[in-house]
Amino acid sequence: MTIRVLGVVPTRLSSTRLPRKPLHPLLGRPLIEWVWRRVADMSVLDRVVVATDSEEIADVCRGLGAPVEMTAASHLTGTDRVAEVAERDRYAGFEIVANIQGDEPLLEESNLRAAVDLVRDGWDIGTCAVPIESVEEWRDPAVVKVVRSDDGGALYFSRAAIPYQRDGGLDNESDALDGARDASDRPLRHVGVYAYSRSALSAWTRLAPGALERSEKLEQLRPLAAGQRIGVAVVKSAARGVDTPADVRMVEDTLSRTATNLA
Repeated sequence: MTIRVLGVVPTRLSSTRLPRKPLHPLLGRPLIEWVWRRVADMSVLDRVVVATDSEEIADVCRGLGAPVEMTAASHLTGTDRVAEVAERDRYAGFEIVANIQGDEPLLEESNLRAAVDLVRDGWDIGTCAVPIESVEEWRDPAVVKVVRSDDGGALYFSRAAIPYQRDGGLDNESDALDGARDASDRPLRHVGVYAYSRSALSAWTRLAPGALERSEKLEQLRPLAAGQRIGVAVVKSAARGVDTPADVRMVEDTLSRTATNLA
């Protein structure tokens, strides 16, 4: 039996650090266009749609030939928006749902596939992480870290520098990075790509935010605290998304050097 995968790109105009982010131009094209072009032909997805509450975003996407699902404006998270789409009758035949962030124009298909494969293998939710390369990145609260159990499941996500180095000190932290036996021994940065079984996605969105989520401001702590199993695949690399004007410049530089993205 073939397990079908639905990809949903949740996006909205509201953004604090980069106003009207989905429509912000990168090399003269709106961000959402780059994201759509990136994912439209990914073979890991059997179908992909954009989910939004903005007619302005919808018009841009329709102009690209992207299927659009209009969703409620009341959603607080992209996960809620994805779940609304997944619950519609026309998508009932998709057993796995992938949440593709609307600010990830450099998403690697291999990373999305790794998350999807975890769900195929029986995890409730699949996501990815990449080894951290510097102490500065490790300490940055804007960088979400994850620690895994021996079987690859998420133990905890945090904005703090985890796992804690008991001996302390910057030099010891540098040693922890430099002395790792291989990349998988390094502290891990969470990559915000998700795949869910249909039942796990539904269960996640029925949960109320808990104390850990409210403290860290990380919604993935909600299903984790409730006992859902989140598999974490360690991948070799993962580009950052677009959140700030500095990110725009970095991504534009990368896109300008990637000829296939300019086709």
